[in-house]
Amino acid sequence: MKDLGTVIAFTIKDMAKRKSFIISTLIILVLIVIGFNIPNIMKAIIGDNENAGETKLLIVDSSNLFEGTLPSINQMELGYNVQVANNEISFDDIKGRIENKDIDRAMIIEPKEDGTYKLRYIVENMTQISSVPEDLVNVINTLYTNLQISKLGLTQEQIASLSPSFEFSIEQTEEQEVSGNIGAMMIMSLILFYAIYFCAYQVSSSITTEKTSKIMETLVTSTSPRTIVLGKTIGIGIVGLLQVMLIVATALISAKLFLEPGLIDSLLDVSQFTPYLAIITIVYFILGYLAYALLYALTGSTVSKPEDIQSANTPVAILAVIGFYLAYFTMMNPTSELNQFAAIFPISSPFCMPFRIMMGIATTSDVILSIAVLAITILIIAKVAIKIYSNAILNYGTKMTFKDIVKVYRDKNN
Repeated sequence: MKDLGTVIAFTIKDMAKRKSFIISTLIILVLIVIGFNIPNIMKAIIGDNENAGETKLLIVDSSNLFEGTLPSINQMELGYNVQVANNEISFDDIKGRIENKDIDRAMIIEPKEDGTYKLRYIVENMTQISSVPEDLVNVINTLYTNLQISKLGLTQEQIASLSPSFEFSIEQTEEQEVSGNIGAMMIMSLILFYAIYFCAYQVSSSITTEKTSKIMETLVTSTSPRTIVLGKTIGIGIVGLLQVMLIVATALISAKLFLEPGLIDSLLDVSQFTPYLAIITIVYFILGYLAYALLYALTGSTVSKPEDIQSANTPVAILAVIGFYLAYFTMMNPTSELNQFAAIFPISSPFCMPFRIMMGIATTSDVILSIAVLAITILIIAKVAIKIYSNAILNYGTKMTFKDIVKVYRDKNN
């Protein structure tokens, strides 16, 4: 146990003082702070005046079709600063106003010979917009309809009867109810994948680097290979967990300091984040990390040169990506059998089960079964990794092939 603690402490110290680790962590933290400051940066660039961000729209109604009702668009908070002209304005004049930034866009209401009207929407460049904005079309139609209704002299009851008062609701055929915010779940899924995958990857890199520098010879002569594997895996996991906690804490503090109150709540439903969910997420982070870290420990022990790490890690990386996307895409249909499978399958359960809990569709037995399968998988991987590691760790020759790994494992068993 003392040797295990020594290896863990050595690994934590070695990881924490690496320039690449420090610089990458600082870059991530700076990007988070800048990201949460984007609204403030945009406000500083554009300006904090009342009409900042509004589209300056000129509506030319030379025939007075709307009888002075068009300025009411400014009170509808649609993002338009409407100017109305009841005299004829030529296309060239509008073009000049747009080029001079007096207006952003324009709409010309032209009467046709058949008694109908044509609305010409003018923009600086067609790449800006491919069609007339739907919200503007709706409000123009509504204004005209209301104007015509008012001319008919209808009573309030008759006017009210023209507008439907339907009450809409949505129901599902499946008995199992699902709750939760898909956006929040996807963001957390990405964070979990980053935490598990990139932290686990460091195990492979660390083992190969120490083999190259001959540090491993000293470690092997002073402690057992099992202690080395477990110590390095746990040590890097602790550093990774602290890094993720630092990133999340920075994001939360930045959101609190730099974003407008209530903005996060309007985008992401955080009501599902409970202490139980937090504990489960940490448990799956630890278990998921152990599974992939031990696989990376195995691949790291089969190569002798740092430049061979990437090719050796490719199978594990593919496995991790498959597990992530299996969980990620089945979130769209969380009650499907494929999503239930992803929550049990050990390569995807760390990314999937926490979100089934968040959605309220995971039972206690589901969680216990998923953790049990993942734990058994970890024990199997650990057993294989440690046995391969024991024979391969002092290999300074060429990269071991899959055939060599199988042969070494069989020889060790014998």
